[in-house]
Amino acid sequence: MSLHTTTAHLVSLAEGAEKGGNHESLSPYITGGGAFVALILLLWITTRFNRDR
Repeated sequence: MSLHTTTAHLVSLAEGAEKGGNHESLSPYITGGGAFVALILLLWITTRFNRDR
């Protein structure tokens, strides 16, 4: 590939990213909340198994 065609491909790729690219059913609040709950659950499990401290 030449530099010109590579640049053209990258420009067309960047133009497509302006639309957002997120799926309509993917909510950032649900994703963040799920990650938070998972991390809190892992923290709780870790503290239950580490009672000697």
